[in-house]
Amino acid sequence: MPLIAVLDDEPDIRELISLNLKKAGFNVKEFAEPKTFWRYLSADLPDALILDLMLPDMDGLEICKRLRGQTRTARLPVIMLTARTEEIDKIIGLELGADDYVTKPFSPKELAARVKALLRRRESPTEQKVLRVGKNIVLDPEKYEVLIEGRPAELTSTEFKILQMLAEKKGVVFSRDKILDRLWGNEKTVFDRTVDVHVKHLRAKLGRYAAYLKNIRGVGYKLEWQ
Repeated sequence: MPLIAVLDDEPDIRELISLNLKKAGFNVKEFAEPKTFWRYLSADLPDALILDLMLPDMDGLEICKRLRGQTRTARLPVIMLTARTEEIDKIIGLELGADDYVTKPFSPKELAARVKALLRRRESPTEQKVLRVGKNIVLDPEKYEVLIEGRPAELTSTEFKILQMLAEKKGVVFSRDKILDRLWGNEKTVFDRTVDVHVKHLRAKLGRYAAYLKNIRGVGYKLEWQ
């Protein structure tokens, strides 16, 4: 049974989330402060994290950034849960590596459904063959690993899926809607710039090979190389 970590300093919110996640079939581990969460993480790793942004001692954005910067936690699915509702807050959250963003007040049942969808996307069966992008990028869906010039690239699960989708069909343009459908289907409500934010982040991680990922103005994205 998947274990979901919930990091939120409001006891009533933690209780509400925990109750509904358990009803949905998950194990839940609650944390009221970052310190205890980091202590837990040093020995264990949950299947996903629901992360409040406004926490004592350390901002949730900083926590997400730190998670993405560590090999062991770089692909931990993260759903940000916050009262910050401005679009710029969502963009910053996604840029720092969140896989999803839910604003308060929220539906506990919808949140549980999003957790399920996030885990399903991570584990959904895909073409398992190793993909090569140019001479120096290797993508292994089975190992969920990307090597750039032989070194591991720390991609989030969403970035990995986008790269895999484009690499499977070199030169084919995928519209934003098609990418959204492939990644989230009808289970998730996202805003228009979600794909752009993840692609921007992915480009940064591709480094000198960022130009392979091309934006076709008004259409979408494709992956192309010589």
